[in-house]
Amino acid sequence: MAQLLDGKTLARRLNQGRVRPAAAELSRPPGLAVVLVGSDAASQVYVGKKTRVAERMGFHHRQITRPAETTQDELLAIVRSLNEDAAIDGILVQLPLPKHIDEQTVLDTIEPTKDVDGFHPVNSGLLSQGRARFVACTPKGCMVLLREAGVELSGKDAVVIGRSNIVGRPMAQLLEQANCTVTVCHSRTRGLEEKVRAADVLVVAIGRPRQVPGDWIKPGAVVVDVGINRLDDGTLCGDVDFETAVERAGWITPVPGGVGPMTIAMLMANTLESAQRRQRPPSRGT
Repeated sequence: MAQLLDGKTLARRLNQGRVRPAAAELSRPPGLAVVLVGSDAASQVYVGKKTRVAERMGFHHRQITRPAETTQDELLAIVRSLNEDAAIDGILVQLPLPKHIDEQTVLDTIEPTKDVDGFHPVNSGLLSQGRARFVACTPKGCMVLLREAGVELSGKDAVVIGRSNIVGRPMAQLLEQANCTVTVCHSRTRGLEEKVRAADVLVVAIGRPRQVPGDWIKPGAVVVDVGINRLDDGTLCGDVDFETAVERAGWITPVPGGVGPMTIAMLMANTLESAQRRQRPPSRGT
């Protein structure tokens, strides 16, 4: 029976034990702005959670909600205004955006030093060079969850299923930087089952309920399930069949209560880091 990687408990400990006390020491509270366009139900839930946690951390927080009919130019104007706002250290535009808005254009407009989601090309590039400023919150949360549990990664064979810029690609880079040998799988991958069976570390981020059967899992493997899928009966499940995988894995994240809370915790940590940088006295030249 696998040990659970309890993200809910760890996120609470990190928020209350590290982020909140550090935020209280600053000359002004860290400022987080979350922009929501449209009425997507899941996005509204996520934004609500982020706002509530920011409030508990003592952050200055601002939620900007606009209707689905908002134009791209109107949204870009909001982002540029937040770029110039001295009270805001972190900007998050909730995805997905309405189809008439180009997501990449919006993300590219966020000031890189306020891009606490880690999606700007500058921050993605820094991560690829091993000198990250902001790491995307979900992959960062996965790595912190593994580190805090004492999971040894160096020398392990890791498989990441999913290659999005939000999770899959940065996750693969972080695992490689932790000295794993990494294979990235996707919808065109051949022999997926064989690759999964060989994985010491498996990260699944494809958004399809119970796509990976438990009997594919290598005995003793570490399984990180990023997926959060709502079934017809209203319950949530991951991309891995938890009930069978838990019998074979050494470590596994539950859904819910695994990766999700860590994503929000890392958003708070990134916003705190941004505020600390902005409030740090400039270094004197010699």
